[in-house]
Amino acid sequence: MDTFSAPAPTDEHRFPCDNCGADMRFDPGENRLICDHCGNTQEITEGPWRGGTLRELDFRTAVSGDLAEEEIEETRVSSCPNCGAQVEFDADLHATECPFCATPVVTDTGTHRHIKPKGLLPFALDEGSARGKMTDWLGSLWFAPNGLQDYARKGRTMSGIYVPYWTFDADTKSAYTGARGKHYYETRTVMRDGKRQQVRVRKTRWRNVSGRVARFFDDVLVLGSTSLPKQYTDALEPWDLSEMEPYQPEYLAGFRAEGYQVQLEDAFVEARAYMDRIIHRDVKFDIGGDDQRVKSVDTQIGTLTFKHVLLPVWMAAYKYRGKTYRFVVNGRTGRVQGERPYSAMKIAIAVLAGLIVAGIIGFVLATTQ
Repeated sequence: MDTFSAPAPTDEHRFPCDNCGADMRFDPGENRLICDHCGNTQEITEGPWRGGTLRELDFRTAVSGDLAEEEIEETRVSSCPNCGAQVEFDADLHATECPFCATPVVTDTGTHRHIKPKGLLPFALDEGSARGKMTDWLGSLWFAPNGLQDYARKGRTMSGIYVPYWTFDADTKSAYTGARGKHYYETRTVMRDGKRQQVRVRKTRWRNVSGRVARFFDDVLVLGSTSLPKQYTDALEPWDLSEMEPYQPEYLAGFRAEGYQVQLEDAFVEARAYMDRIIHRDVKFDIGGDDQRVKSVDTQIGTLTFKHVLLPVWMAAYKYRGKTYRFVVNGRTGRVQGERPYSAMKIAIAVLAGLIVAGIIGFVLATTQ
């Protein structure tokens, strides 16, 4: 992507209240901006695109560096020295903590040059609802330290972050060679315990086959961030991508957005691996029979398009007794994932209780015999 010529950094998107002049923010679950100072609301203007299909970009054009200049933008970001997250901050915010790992960072004036987002899923849960989901999840973990649960309930507010993703659409046609296996049985005589017995033995008869399969992949989703363990963000799925809205800066008012760290070509490597697994499954189904051997698959990709999109995540990073615990909440469904904290005291009590119960059971059994 370094072949693009750099445009001037975009202006910051601010939405002053027409009643009192304070900055308005997007109201999760509502298609509006709201002013926390005076309570004034403003509906988000619906463009002619609303409800339509988001426009895809051609992958091959992008990797060759020939995307139109209008598809590129620069945003002001702060880079975390610990986890490397690149998060957009307001110009008047001088110092804060990284929402991904709770490391203190000083806001700089660096820029992140990237392909513009084409769409996003707006937040549907507000901070209070997300915090409730997280504390309920922590409460369900019996071995979690009580102090951490209390700290999370009384701690700072969660951060609403739009996390970057890529989606890929691909029209694929695959030619394959392989073998179809058909099971059959033979009866054999074997010696068991000095006696002759008849047993049925399954065998497989193989026949070479070849053929073609085709599949269109729609919205193969790849995380564009490396700031959080991938297993956490993967576990937030599924995302209701059919509800995606074309990008409008109003949806980001009051929230932050992370710049993508996984470049387009690297993201497609992951997407292609997923596609290959699905195609392999399709080939085995097409071969049929009782068993299948896949010898070769030659996949040709016709139309290949992509989008840069933003998905909503509520995030909390708590430092407790020298260790950072990170939790993420799907900003649409409330699904929670994070690092599972363990209390050594609770584990010791559970082990001791288990030993006591085992001792009682052993004593009862010994006295009844």
